[in-house]
Amino acid sequence: MQRGALLDAARTLLSEGGTEALTFPALAERTGLARSSVYEYFRSRAAVVEELCAVDFPVWAAEVETAMEGAETPEAKVEAYVRRQLALVADRRHRAVVAISAGELDAGAREKIRAAHGGLIAMIVEALAALGHTQPRLAAMLLQGVVDAAVRRIELGAAEDPEEIVEAAVAMALNGVRG
Repeated sequence: MQRGALLDAARTLLSEGGTEALTFPALAERTGLARSSVYEYFRSRAAVVEELCAVDFPVWAAEVETAMEGAETPEAKVEAYVRRQLALVADRRHRAVVAISAGELDAGAREKIRAAHGGLIAMIVEALAALGHTQPRLAAMLLQGVVDAAVRRIELGAAEDPEEIVEAAVAMALNGVRG
């Protein structure tokens, strides 16, 4: 129960104030625990983020998969894949993990995050193969690059409205650079 409260507090701190806001004193204050108690659960900020990824990423992946399952054509599956991921940008669970850079994580944590993203990529390979891609895994990785770029653009608070970014990403995914 306290571990869950610490993770919830970490999500809030990261989504509100970024990496700098995630400190053990702030976690202790948000949860009402002593700072020493926080160290009983997590050895570092990176360990907190690693656990957030382990807990939250399967939820996001399931949401993307569910959206894709509701789509009937390969094109609709691609669109659902892009739209659902970009809709998750507004979710504070996603914002929390994006707020901390991968450079602050140890190699094991980065590998777990890469593996989780690999699971997302695997979801779309079949739809891309059905669309006639001769290298559907490569196409899936490039498609994820479009999604990742759109996520960064939304997270930065770009000049474009987030919905414009979503529509541009979907158009890029479905039509390529032809628009």
